[in-house]
Amino acid sequence: MGVYSITNFPVVFVEATADFTVSDFEKAPRYVTEWRRFLALEVADVLQGAPPLVVQLTWLSDGAAALGFGFSHCICDGIGSVEFLNLFAQLATGRRNGSSADFKPKPVWQRHLLDKTPFTLRQQPTQLLHPEFNRVTDHCKFMSRFTPDKLTPTSVTFDEWRLNELKHSINPTSQLRLLCTTFEVLSAYIWKSWATALDFPPQQNLKLLFSVDIRHRVKPSLPTGFYGNGIVLGCAQTTARNLTEKGLAYATELIKEAKNRVDNNYVKEVVESVSLNGASCVPDPVGVLVLSQWSRLGLEMVDFGMGRPVHLAPVCTDRYCILLPVDDHSRSVKVMLAVPSIAVDKYLDLLSDV
Repeated sequence: MGVYSITNFPVVFVEATADFTVSDFEKAPRYVTEWRRFLALEVADVLQGAPPLVVQLTWLSDGAAALGFGFSHCICDGIGSVEFLNLFAQLATGRRNGSSADFKPKPVWQRHLLDKTPFTLRQQPTQLLHPEFNRVTDHCKFMSRFTPDKLTPTSVTFDEWRLNELKHSINPTSQLRLLCTTFEVLSAYIWKSWATALDFPPQQNLKLLFSVDIRHRVKPSLPTGFYGNGIVLGCAQTTARNLTEKGLAYATELIKEAKNRVDNNYVKEVVESVSLNGASCVPDPVGVLVLSQWSRLGLEMVDFGMGRPVHLAPVCTDRYCILLPVDDHSRSVKVMLAVPSIAVDKYLDLLSDV
């Protein structure tokens, strides 16, 4: 294990071996933490001394290798982490697009661009305007369903034709069919299938939280190369009854509307709320499915000299849903999510019903 310092912050490098092969990553892990060994140290609270970055190179029994990265989300978001990884890979392999002197990356920190600025006093508290921060009534002991020992990881790949079928399943007379994105319709399908499989009480309020890139939604836009946290949470919300009984178009429209709400004023309100409320300004988990889109970050293009990755996955497959790229199939998406074991068969049946 090596420990290195970048501007007085320790960065940890670990080299390890594991009795795994590449083919072991073609399916979901058997339990939530099975792949945790591929990142031996956690990146937790950097203010309490945790390293902001951990890198682990694990040699597999078939001669392949797994590269694990742990970033502190205090420092960067997914887009920023991929920007760093690409530059790291260029340095590691000597690919500098010319001479060493020409290799002058220009990452942009400038976190002050998202500092709180003076706002007009609102009649309504900011949190009431942002459902992602509001609590909902718990009608079903929600969190007790999601302890790690009760979860079964799943991995489902949606090929391009299946994604097209999902779009076509929306009423052909609906304008939404022409306007919705792959992300919106796939997220709606996952959310609806998840809620149906878990059989929540009809009155239970449910939320889908997902990150929205704000780099070009704020005014002025954030500069090219900004690698800090340039995201806020979009929030689609409805009752379990409406989500499960109404059609796919209904959930898709909720997600599209949640994305469209994120504009310059929305971002300012979030910044204000976080500035005023600090650590307490965190979404309550009751009724929530969190979905993160890694499939369009460019992770599949990062090459450290051994070729591009053939599998990408989170170290822990838990109750957060991750959308991932698929090797050599740029229009396909792999969905990884751990579902309560009592509902996993129904969830997988619903996802396959396209």
